[in-house]
Amino acid sequence: MSEASKGNALVTGAGRGIGRAIALALAEGGFDLVVNDLARSAELDETVAMIRDKGREAVAVRADIADIDGHAAFLDAAWNAFGGLHCLVNNAGISVAKRDDILTVTPESFDRLMNVNLRGPFFLTQAVAQRMLEAPQDRFRSIITVSSINVGFVAVDRAEYCISKTGLAMMSRLYAVRLASAGINCYEVQPGVIRTDMTAVVRERYDRLFESGVAPIARWGETDDVGNAVAMLASGALPYTTGETLRVDGGLAIRRL
Repeated sequence: MSEASKGNALVTGAGRGIGRAIALALAEGGFDLVVNDLARSAELDETVAMIRDKGREAVAVRADIADIDGHAAFLDAAWNAFGGLHCLVNNAGISVAKRDDILTVTPESFDRLMNVNLRGPFFLTQAVAQRMLEAPQDRFRSIITVSSINVGFVAVDRAEYCISKTGLAMMSRLYAVRLASAGINCYEVQPGVIRTDMTAVVRERYDRLFESGVAPIARWGETDDVGNAVAMLASGALPYTTGETLRVDGGLAIRRL
């Protein structure tokens, strides 16, 4: 852990998009970073370089979070990079391969989404929490899970995605209750419509929705909006909170008449 560090954070799915923005925001907040993505992610090295440009330490650990059998080696590398972890950000996730009717969802597509978006993060969080419980508490510690506005917004053309993200919301609250007595605070961040490669396929649709006033803040969310929210929670600025959900959605979830 480098001088004046807030601690060490592990961010999954940090090769680009929201994950990269989270890692950079944490670096700006004083964290040293272990960043993760799939082995084939060429962008991960770019994330490391960008973090180091901000004066923080960074190490890339390539692993598939859906591979539960590989979690031990993955976590060994992440934990030992700087001598422990103070923050885990469950960000890695995938969308449906094809947007289609709920009546045509296949078991293969369902299982793929659950393995990556829910099963992997659940058991990775379990493993990180076990190690945190065994380690001395020398910094504020947090586990932050990035879900989606689809926890509360139905999208019948992405049913398995919505279900996987809803599971993450409950997962975060469960771990919040279990870990509170150990001083490990857990949070869920729900991004709304964020400008990423994942949402590029529906750009025109959401452009029209924003023009029609679908959200009080009538614009696309940016990856930095999510990154800044995660960094605030990880900073320990809200120590008397856990199990909370922070929506980064421009007010989209506000019910209006």
